[in-house]
Amino acid sequence: MNGMRRKWKIEKWQWLIVILTILDFQFSTFAADYGDAYVDSSIGDATTLNPVLASDSASGDIAALVYNGLVKYDKNIQLVGDLARSWDISQGGLVIVFHLRRGVRWHDGHPFTAEDVLFTYQKLRDPKVHTPFASDFDDVESVTAPDPYTVRVVYQRIFAPGLESWGMGIVPKHIFDHGDFNAHPANRAPVGTGPYRFKEWKTDQYILLEANPDYFNGRPYIQRYIYRIIPDEAVEFLEMRNQTVDTMNLTPDQFKAYDAIFENDQRFRFPSFKYVYMGFNLRSDLFKDIRVRRALAYAIDRQSIVQGIVLGLGQPISGPFPVTSWAYNKEVPVPPYDLNQARALLAEAGWTPDSNGKLVKNGKPFSFTLMTNQGNKVRELCAEVIQQQLKKIGIDVDIRVIEWSTFIREYIDKKNFQAVILGWQLGRDPDNYQMWHSSQQKEGEYNFCGYSNPQVDHWLVEARQTFDFKQRQALYWKIHRQIAEDLPYVFLYCPDELIAIHKRFRGPEVAPLGIGWNFWQWWVPKQEQRYKTEMIQ
Repeated sequence: MNGMRRKWKIEKWQWLIVILTILDFQFSTFAADYGDAYVDSSIGDATTLNPVLASDSASGDIAALVYNGLVKYDKNIQLVGDLARSWDISQGGLVIVFHLRRGVRWHDGHPFTAEDVLFTYQKLRDPKVHTPFASDFDDVESVTAPDPYTVRVVYQRIFAPGLESWGMGIVPKHIFDHGDFNAHPANRAPVGTGPYRFKEWKTDQYILLEANPDYFNGRPYIQRYIYRIIPDEAVEFLEMRNQTVDTMNLTPDQFKAYDAIFENDQRFRFPSFKYVYMGFNLRSDLFKDIRVRRALAYAIDRQSIVQGIVLGLGQPISGPFPVTSWAYNKEVPVPPYDLNQARALLAEAGWTPDSNGKLVKNGKPFSFTLMTNQGNKVRELCAEVIQQQLKKIGIDVDIRVIEWSTFIREYIDKKNFQAVILGWQLGRDPDNYQMWHSSQQKEGEYNFCGYSNPQVDHWLVEARQTFDFKQRQALYWKIHRQIAEDLPYVFLYCPDELIAIHKRFRGPEVAPLGIGWNFWQWWVPKQEQRYKTEMIQ
């Protein structure tokens, strides 16, 4: 008996040690450590770090870490406070009163107040400022500041995306109050309120940010964020393999074919809120005829693009919304692949084949240049497939691939193109007034293809002024159908998001909003940290 008791006591202490070890492991697992660096990568450099001016994804990526809006989306796509701690909505949505956080400071130590919000609004409404977001504030009657921590917004009429629009990054009045806003030095050396502070930008090389120790939501755990510019996806992939970058957007073949290569990485696949398209410059005589655009839509086999290039990690689309959006009209069919129909429409439009099978009209051959951005292999492959498919009906396509920032500045913004392959990353609210309303065609604005339809203009405005979900959805379904008929774009496909992130990072989580929504809370255990970083006080 005594021996049995003694044995039982020893086992009890052994179990206690095991339990304490487990608890200690769990405690160390959930106690986040500060330090390390996160090396991101992009095929294109930013064009500006001013959120009011940012019209491309690279610029938006950085601005989102440096600046804050009054509101933001949480992981479940619900609007929550950011620089605003709360708000009141009254008079049927015509008045929003924002109550700002107190104690927030700009990265240079200057206090954030309601004056900064008023200043940002004034710049958004200034016709001299090259912003693509001005239309979000067309219906605002007044913005006032009753005190330093209150902002009162009054609308002339109902504006359904009104609250969301105040997610726009707020810029500091004391920095931008003097000088040319469009060419201000702070557009390259920003001062924000966000989780990361600007440190350095070497054009076409990298952008370096450092953790903001005074961030109002708590200091980020990762000390440095490095945004490396790697214009070629193949090189980017090699860098990922060599663990010299920590994340990248994978191409479909990389995602599917290289399991062993990603043993040090986490891979994520989830539905995206973006789509890829071939857009026409509707100012070009070549594409003004709707019959020509419809012919090209019939001559492009989207299914072969999705299966052959995207490897099934996406789906064809018929209109101007991602398939994940409640505004996407599933009743609108994707144009079928039909070369006979394409040839018939082109003949009707006066294009007939010569002795070599090349389409000719008034002695001129049907040929055009299709542009896309450098470094995006999937878009380049799409261009090549489209080139081969259109060749079957006698159309010559010349492909031109251009470095991203040059492409945007010199060709897109200046409407200096015939056709392009690009993509849209859209917000969760389906308001796409900026892309399709006929008024949005100035330099830096999003309707660079020159689309104009008075009926669509009317529906876009009406949808903005409708709170009722069903009525609003019905309007977007009409917009979808009409734009699909007008074909300013050949809508190609909606891809899946395919992302790799190094395994040492704790915190990445796919949510309805996507991934990266909680980036400032990501961290790396001390023993796994790769880069020595001094803590900025």
